[in-house]
Formats: sequence, C-alpha cells, structure tokens
Amino acid sequence: MAKQASITTQNRLIISGLIFSTILIVAIAFFAIVNIQKRLNEGYHNFGQVVSKMLAIEYIEIDKKYSKDEVYKALKDYTDTIVSAHSDIVFIEFKDAQGNVIYKSGEQGNSKIPNITVNSPIIVDGYRNIGSATVGLSGKIILQISNTTRISMMFVFTVAWIVFAFVILINTYLITRELRILHDGVQQISGGKFGYKIEGEDVSSEVKELFNAFNNMSHKLHIYEEQNIEQLTLERNKLEAILMSIANGVVVCNNNDNVVMVNDHAHKLLELENNQMLDMKIQNYIDTAGNYCFKDKIEEFKDTPLEIMENKPIEFNIKVDNKVIKSIISPMFTRNKDYVGYIIVLIDMTKEAEMDAMRSTFISNVSHELRTPVTVLRSYIDTLYNYGNDFDYDTQKEFIGTINQEIIRLNRMVNDILDFSRIEANAHMEKSINSIYQVVNNCVNEVKALTKEHNLTITIEQDENIPEFLFNYDGIERALTNLLSNAIKYSPENGEIKVCIHKQDDNAEITVTDQGCGIAPEFHDKIFDRFYRVENNIHTVKGTGLGLHLVKTTIEKYHNGKVYVKSDIGKGSTFGIVLPINIYDESLV
Repeated sequence: MAKQASITTQNRLIISGLIFSTILIVAIAFFAIVNIQKRLNEGYHNFGQVVSKMLAIEYIEIDKKYSKDEVYKALKDYTDTIVSAHSDIVFIEFKDAQGNVIYKSGEQGNSKIPNITVNSPIIVDGYRNIGSATVGLSGKIILQISNTTRISMMFVFTVAWIVFAFVILINTYLITRELRILHDGVQQISGGKFGYKIEGEDVSSEVKELFNAFNNMSHKLHIYEEQNIEQLTLERNKLEAILMSIANGVVVCNNNDNVVMVNDHAHKLLELENNQMLDMKIQNYIDTAGNYCFKDKIEEFKDTPLEIMENKPIEFNIKVDNKVIKSIISPMFTRNKDYVGYIIVLIDMTKEAEMDAMRSTFISNVSHELRTPVTVLRSYIDTLYNYGNDFDYDTQKEFIGTINQEIIRLNRMVNDILDFSRIEANAHMEKSINSIYQVVNNCVNEVKALTKEHNLTITIEQDENIPEFLFNYDGIERALTNLLSNAIKYSPENGEIKVCIHKQDDNAEITVTDQGCGIAPEFHDKIFDRFYRVENNIHTVKGTGLGLHLVKTTIEKYHNGKVYVKSDIGKGSTFGIVLPINIYDESLV
C-alpha cells in the first residue's frame, strides 16, 4: 500500500482559506436575500395600503354621487374592473360601520388564497367612520421578484466565490512555482554548482529581488571558489604532508572503522605496502604472530563513552616482528564537536623496551658489582681486625692493597651511578676558566697507583700554546679519569699508555692511547650507549656499562665537544675528546 502524502502547512492554509471564504460568502448572501425579502414584503404591504386607501376614497365619491340602489352597481363595476385588470389583487371588499359586507368582488370562482390582506377605514367629514375597504393580495409579484432576486444573488455570490478561489489557487501556484525555482537553485548550490543563476521572468518584484540576491550570492560563491580552491588544495596538501612526515605512525579511521589515511611511518611500523590498509577494517589487521592486535581494543574504545575517551585515550602495546609499538586510540571530532572517527598513533617503543631490559640488567649487574667489593672489603677488614697481629708486614700490606683497590673500584662505580643520575636529571654544569694541562696532570697522578699495580707507564705529550678556557673542571676530570681507568683495565702487563694534548684550530684535543685488546669496528658506535658493554673471550672485564656513555654526554651535551674512538682487534685503542676553546659561556649570552 502506497504511503499517503501528508498535507503540508501551505495546503492546510489554502483549504482553510477556501472554507472560510465559502462560509463568509454564504453568510453574506443569506443576509442579503433575507434583508431584500424583508424590504420587498414591507413595500408590498405599503402597496396594499395605498390601494385600500384609494378604494376608501373612491367609495366616498360613489356614495356621494349615486343613490343607495346605484351604489352597489357602481362599486361592482369599479371593483370588478380593478380585480380583472390586476392579477395580483385577489379580492376587494367594502363593509359598513357595523361590519356588514356591502360588496366583495373576486369572490365568485376565485380559488386563490390571499397572501396579504390590507384594510383602510372609510372616513367622511374628517372624523366619521362609515365603514372599511379591504384588499386581498396574492403576493405573486413579490414571489416572482423574491425568486428572481434570490437566484441573481446566488449566481453573483457563486461567481464571486469561484473567482476568489481561482485567484487564490493561481496565486498559490505562482508562489509555489517561484519557491520551486528557488528550491532548485538552492539544491544546485548545495551540490557544489556555484555560479548557478535563477531566471526571474514573470515573477513579482519582491520575488525578483530575492532571485537577484540569490544570483548575487551564487556569483560571489563562484568567485570565492575560484579564488580559494588552490589555497584550500594547498592547505590540504600541507596537512597531508605534515601527517605523512610525522615521526610517529598515524592511522586515521572513519566512524565505520574503515582506514582512510595511513602515513609512511605507520606503513613501516606495521610492515605494510603502500595503501595496503586503505578502505579495510582496522580490526582485520593481523600482526606477525597471526593475532588481531587491534580488534579487542577497538571494541573497548567503541564501548566506552566518548567523553571518557577524549580525556583518557586507550593505550596498549603490540608487537610486529621484533618491534614493540605503543598504540594510542583517541576520538576525532569536527569543530562542531561532531564525532567522525578515531586516530591511532603508533610509537616505536623498541629502544625504550630494550632500555628497560638493559636498565633491569644494569640494576642486576650493579647490585652484583657492588656486592662483590663490599664482600671483599668486609672479609679482608674482618680478617685484619681479628688476626692482623698474626700476619707479617708483607701480608698486612697485601691485604691493605687489596682493600684499597676494592675501595677505588667501589668509588668509581658509585661515581658512575651518581653521574648517570645527575645527567639523566639534566643537571646544569657550571663552567669556569681552567687550564686543560692541570686537569690532565691531576687525572694522571690519580691513576698512578693503579699503573704501578700493573707495571704500566703513562707518558704525556702536549702542545704549549693552549690557553685557559671555559669548562666544568669536575666533569672533564671525571671523563678523563674514566678514559684512563679503561686504558689501565684493558692494557697488558708492562704496557704503555700515551696521553696527548694538542690544539687544532679553536679546539683542544686530548687522546688516550693504550696497547690493549682493541675493539672491533662494528662496536665503535655502540660502546658509547648507556649500559652497553662488549663481552667476548678477550674483553671480559666487568663494569656498569656507564663510563663511556657519561664521557660522551659530558663532552657533547654539556661542552659542545666531540668524542671518538679509533681501535681494532689486537691493536689497542685510542679514545679522544675535542673541546672548543671558549672563553665565555654561550648559555649565558
């Protein structure tokens, strides 16, 4: 069954107007006909009154003129002539003062019933009533006039109603036609056809002004579109370029879960080919382990109110091959706060995960490394305390030397941990004017006790033209001590360590060269990473893995310098630091 079209407000108003006008016209017509009928009746009654008065006057004249015997005949001739001559007069009757009928014409053979009866007294001498004259009127003329008037009025009002309704319908059609033309124009504009023009022929002046305003607006929109389409395209391309160049992966989904945009980094993180995910459901993505890694989280996101998701996006990790990827799902809104989909930001957390693992390993190693010297110290000190008098001088000296070595080792480890903590907290290093020669000589003197234990020699080679310059004395001292300690740890017995101080342009270069086992070239970039240590059958000296990282951070981050290494397996190593010779603190300028 077809659905019936609903009556619009406009149609209801038209129907209501027609009904109201019909009722109004019918009421006016009825009132006019009744009023006319009333006036006709009054006029007809007045006509009968005039006739009856005329007959009364005529009776007086006849009564004066004729004898009593002749009066009857004269009245008969006079009244019969009148009755026969006028079809609307049914009878004429004369009565004396006592009410006796003197003569009544039209009585014989007349079946008409009078509609109106009018009588007038017969007065003589101005006061004496001698009888009455009565006229009976059929009302035929007034009935004909009433019928004619009624029909004429009904015809006139019917024609008027038809004309009125026709005018309303024509006017409604014209208005509706103009609105349809305007509606078609609005649809063209809403469809993006800017510049569409409405033809305004045969319309009212008000509507023509409206059409002209519409055409003017359409023309301006067309000009605006031509002027701004290139700018809008440029801005859109910029937005896409920014999205594509973001360091993190970005996946944009509409409210139907279809992927509408994926930047290059997301393709790399998820190991996808270009446009492979476009128009597919994000829930259908499968990671390298064959899991639908987004499915459950997307369902959780959709089951959670948007107000909560807007303030607290869902965060979770997925694994693709060996990569750990942090995923953040957050809703996407228009300026009017209309929900249009969601964005998934992908952040490569592989290094952070590795750092967490390394940090855990570091804590374990540090705990072990700290426990070892503490255990040794406690054991040796307890032995000396309880049995020191039983040992000879050389044995006591050996014990004290071991204790001293473990204390130095423990002190170095604690310093490394403190320096690492301070650097991680971005602590500021105050700089002052110092001599690089003094720092190098102090560091060499500090490690001489260690060199004697290993029968090592340290030589210093230096240029004499390096002026004092701005640096943090303690930071550079710790960095050089770290390099010298490493050189001592990895140098063979009776080896030589060479320290060189040279000036190159506006830089001071300090190198520490040992004759140790060396480092393979593939490890040169990694050894400066925190917690990283090269472990093999040659290089097995234990440590925290922080020393070289602290050296690199101190020199490069806090002094704008450079750290490098030159080494090969079995050929020793050369570690160098390059410091700019600045006499002012750039951070204070």
